[in-house]
Amino acid sequence: MLPELSELLGTSPDAAEQGKLTLLCDAKTDGSFLVHHFLSFYLKANCKVCFVALIQSFSHYNIVGQKMGVSLTTARERGQLVFLEGLKSSVDVFFQPREEPHPLQFLREADAGSLQPLFEFVQEALKPVASGGAAWRCPVLLVDDLSVLLSLGVGAVAVLDFVHYCRAVVCHALKVHSYSEVYLSSWLQSWFIKRLEEEEEQHVDYVKE
Repeated sequence: MLPELSELLGTSPDAAEQGKLTLLCDAKTDGSFLVHHFLSFYLKANCKVCFVALIQSFSHYNIVGQKMGVSLTTARERGQLVFLEGLKSSVDVFFQPREEPHPLQFLREADAGSLQPLFEFVQEALKPVASGGAAWRCPVLLVDDLSVLLSLGVGAVAVLDFVHYCRAVVCHALKVHSYSEVYLSSWLQSWFIKRLEEEEEQHVDYVKE
């Protein structure tokens, strides 16, 4: 966790905001340090965290986390952290029977049109614990990063639907209703469409060369 950044955002682990959607978008500058900040921040805030990591390995996030004062290994062992390692799971999905569901099942589908298995993984990870289990402050979902899904052939609308339903799961767990959901969905859709157009332009330039 970066104390200076927390102070700038007006937050602290003792007063973590709930029911909020934060979209990190970087251009020409690596903003990955923000992912590490929020991961360590919510672990220190005693939140239940589901982390869908599509960019780096568990060991990478764990090493950085230790430098920021948290142990992802310990958090995972105590049930506070549910970690989906995309790099490793993407290999496993091709060697298990097709009948067995897998969060990244879209990788072996021709059209890669559905993220329902990934959503069900998130839903299961963030469901309220039974009485007698560990009581976490609030559920948190981190995805690093969404643009990878677009690069793997998932449509912008499917990714938008995934964000929408994941947000609904978190809000349901918090028993809050978000009135900003329509605005955010519209904004996100514009962003994804822009990303697709940029990727198509880059592909055309590559073909011309």
